[in-house]
Amino acid sequence: MKEDRHILTMLVDNEPGVTARVSGLFASRGYNIETICGAPTANPKMSRITITTKANPDKLEQIMKQLRRLINVIKVRDMTGEEAVKREIALICVKAQPENRTEILRMVETFRGRIVDTGTTHYIIEVSGGQEKIDALLKLLEPIGIKKLARSGILALYREPE
Repeated sequence: MKEDRHILTMLVDNEPGVTARVSGLFASRGYNIETICGAPTANPKMSRITITTKANPDKLEQIMKQLRRLINVIKVRDMTGEEAVKREIALICVKAQPENRTEILRMVETFRGRIVDTGTTHYIIEVSGGQEKIDALLKLLEPIGIKKLARSGILALYREPE
């Protein structure tokens, strides 16, 4: 059975050990976490954890049931559908020799990113958007030379009804 990428988001109690219990559930069942992001919500008593994983429909159903059984998990949703706003941020350190600085600046502008640090031999670029957008920029920057990369993983929120 084919495994598709799923974006799961959950509201949890903002308490020590909750993220460890959630990730431990995945590890103990042999489920892989591709990305994980967690931070407090507007309500400081709750956090939102967003996980990207690959699963077939049966495996996804099992993951969702097991997450809902965890004591500190308040709500779990599959955000894979189009009705969710999904974004990621990346910080990319690239080699920036004098001969390619203009080209790098043009690429960054095209992808609506920005240079957040400049050195004599490097730029650090900040870009946010969909995963495909970030992947496309990385593909263009690769021949120039990516020195370091940090990605946030996907964050997602459902669109509010009108």
